[in-house]
Amino acid sequence: MTADELRSKHFATLCVHGAGEPDKETGALNPPIYQSSTFAMHTAQEGAELFSGEREGYVYTRIGNPTTAALEKEMAFLEKGEKALALASGMAAATTAVLAVASAGDSVVASNCLYGGTHKLFKDLLPRLNIEVIEVDATDPKNIKKAMKPNTKLVYLESPANPTLSLNDIEACSAIAKKHGALTLVDNTFATPYYQCPLELGADIVLHSATKYISGHGDTIAGILIGSAEFINHARGEIMRDLGGCISPFNSWLLLRGLKTLPVRVEKHSFNGMRVAKYLSFHPKIKTVWYPGLHTHPQHELAKKQMSGFGGIVAFEVKGGRKAGEKLINNVKLMTIAVSLGDVDTLIQMPSSMTHSTYSAEELKEVGIPEGLVRISVGIEHYHDILEDLSQALTKI
Repeated sequence: MTADELRSKHFATLCVHGAGEPDKETGALNPPIYQSSTFAMHTAQEGAELFSGEREGYVYTRIGNPTTAALEKEMAFLEKGEKALALASGMAAATTAVLAVASAGDSVVASNCLYGGTHKLFKDLLPRLNIEVIEVDATDPKNIKKAMKPNTKLVYLESPANPTLSLNDIEACSAIAKKHGALTLVDNTFATPYYQCPLELGADIVLHSATKYISGHGDTIAGILIGSAEFINHARGEIMRDLGGCISPFNSWLLLRGLKTLPVRVEKHSFNGMRVAKYLSFHPKIKTVWYPGLHTHPQHELAKKQMSGFGGIVAFEVKGGRKAGEKLINNVKLMTIAVSLGDVDTLIQMPSSMTHSTYSAEELKEVGIPEGLVRISVGIEHYHDILEDLSQALTKI
């Protein structure tokens, strides 16, 4: 079945069958791992054509690799973009994306609730390159509009956001960016292409920390960008090629393997996530629960509009604040105290002192991250066992 024929099938079918075909030389159903740094050229003329871009092919894995190309083809297919670029990490993807769009003297408008590493990039490194980053409460598109300048080149969003699960109206924010001649990037890590398609909502670039749900098994670090052929070609040839943030062929292969089971895993994560969120919502020791699937979430209607599912990340605050949250975390037995997310295992952590420790106390307060906020990446274990672990840990408070 061709890629065009497959497009009419369900997402789960696309993940299994993909956009490609069996290996033309061997018939292998899974792409081989081309664990090679360098590729031979038959003539000097061929080498010149490859380096000039006149001929397609491979010369050096930092620039391109057949296994990585297979991953990029699949991700572009699933996110409905023209091309994709796989990189060494989510932060490599974020850095490459921004530098592919903005130069010295330009401005970037970003959501003020972001992954801690992204916030640090925006706060510390980009200003050193004379790229201004204006972080605003992007849950209200009017704040995006107010922050736009003539030199704004990019609107950078996370939806759902890490760790508060706040949402951005992707369609509205993208329309504002386009009106001002800027591009819109959406970090789609939490939702995955299974539950949200930012490009269909008007965004220009999609970013994934593929370490998370795309991999799903906590065994690789990677990032992926999806967008127009023009953007990806520029990001690859002018930024990634020079900075060297390339992904290894083996990690590309691991992500290709992860994609096969993405729908099955994400559905289970979401199923368990909803049950954890509901349980915590009615627990007397819990102050607040953040989960887009709950009717109590302030943007529940927007979640239903632009997402087809709500994912496996649940954030909450225990009555008693940080000390109570720490006591809960220190008493879990089944769950693992660890950062990252999207693994088959359930992971629990406290963002204010871990993943978002790059935010000052004032910044945490401004973006709505309580010091005692606890984030759970709900795994695919049986939900009864997860709830039992939460229950016994809460009795210790």
